[in-house]
Amino acid sequence: MSLTKLLVPTYTQMLGALSAWLEKAQDQMPEADAEALLSARLAPDMFPLSTQIRFACVQAREAVCRLKDEPFPESITEMLEEGRNAGERPGSLADAQARIDETLAVLGDLATDALDAGADKPLVHELPNGMILDLTAEQYARDWTLGQFYFHVMIAYSILRSQNVELGKADYVAHMFPYIRPETIPNG
Repeated sequence: MSLTKLLVPTYTQMLGALSAWLEKAQDQMPEADAEALLSARLAPDMFPLSTQIRFACVQAREAVCRLKDEPFPESITEMLEEGRNAGERPGSLADAQARIDETLAVLGDLATDALDAGADKPLVHELPNGMILDLTAEQYARDWTLGQFYFHVMIAYSILRSQNVELGKADYVAHMFPYIRPETIPNG
């Protein structure tokens, strides 16, 4: 499987789900309570919801740049800074939705083979703490970026659930509904 065919649909589906979860929160709560969700955390030493959303978007955008061997645009640095400072400045749900929409637009503009130039190509990934990972592009996609992306998406889902937003497994796997055989759908 090509890296583009693996990553782009995965990012697109789950960012779409994340956007839908935020919409559900807005529909279920008074506006002030929904906006306050952005500051909610699972644990005191974890980043808040607003950071989880931004970091999920960063993972998708960084992967595109790394796999295309392109420098990061300023927008990635902005999202990282927004995320790191979200405890003091969480932004709004509209801001969070805008970051998701921007990321979906980047993904939507990619050619069908945009990330496939060199799955075996060496990729050096330096972490903020100074550690360096030596990977192939395929290893980076499989072992790093997908795991990091899903971590932030799942933490966002968990924060929303912990704050009594009515979400369930169907909200998490909504992208699977087109694959259901109609005659197997339970009645009632």
